[in-house]
Amino acid sequence: MYQKYGKRLIDVVLALGILLISLPMLLAVAVLLAFANRGAILFKQQRPGLQGKPFYIYKFKTMTDARDAHGFLLPDSHRLTLIGTFVRKTSLDEIPQLFNVLCGDMSLVGPRPLLMEYLPLYTPQQARRHEVKPGITGWAQVNGRNAISWENKFGYDVWYVEHFSFKTDVLILAKTMQKVLVGADVNTAGYTTAPKFESLSS
Repeated sequence: MYQKYGKRLIDVVLALGILLISLPMLLAVAVLLAFANRGAILFKQQRPGLQGKPFYIYKFKTMTDARDAHGFLLPDSHRLTLIGTFVRKTSLDEIPQLFNVLCGDMSLVGPRPLLMEYLPLYTPQQARRHEVKPGITGWAQVNGRNAISWENKFGYDVWYVEHFSFKTDVLILAKTMQKVLVGADVNTAGYTTAPKFESLSS
């Protein structure tokens, strides 16, 4: 019953509640990002959702589009603004995804939606992460987020697919709040953002 109806109901109620409560803060963040990014507030990108079906994800834009003399984007560390660093560290950049939740493309809890280019790289086991809707937070995020290997992330994602329940979702949401409050596991050591997944895991 929870998997078919309860999860969606909780997603809608909590997403609406969080948006209403955080609206003043979101407006303030949007204004600051508009100044830092010269007008650009939101980052929009196509990601794979349930069963790999593409949808557009929305996040607050934490990096500028600064380019070198040849027109190539500068490294992430050079494009991440001061306000962008704060927004990323506090996970405020993820808040616009609540609209994705309301639209039904995402859930509050589930495997994170990654890049479309990763789809052909997954093993059949890793591809099982798309058997449920992607989430704003997930089992991998509360067990290391960007501080763990891709192999471990996918292992946690598949574990969630096989075990998700009301109790598991509540546990993940509670652990997520704890992680956000201390700003834990935002980046992989040595990287401003998480490194790309480039090959099949063993």
